[in-house]
Amino acid sequence: METQTPQTNKMKEAKKTGGLLFVGCLFIGMASGFYFGNLLVGMFSGMGLGFIMMAVAIASQASKK
Repeated sequence: METQTPQTNKMKEAKKTGGLLFVGCLFIGMASGFYFGNLLVGMFSGMGLGFIMMAVAIASQASKK
């Protein structure tokens, strides 16, 4: 059985926040792609930006002690 430490709880929250950032960026990319007439490009750019934002959120939490 795994014990929950404050650091573990912080990392879970960071991953949750990163997931929400990813989905938000994906939807913004889809909306802009739909608006400009190229949904596929919007989806891929939103997905790429979402992955970057997710990595930044998790890395910033991991660097805090």
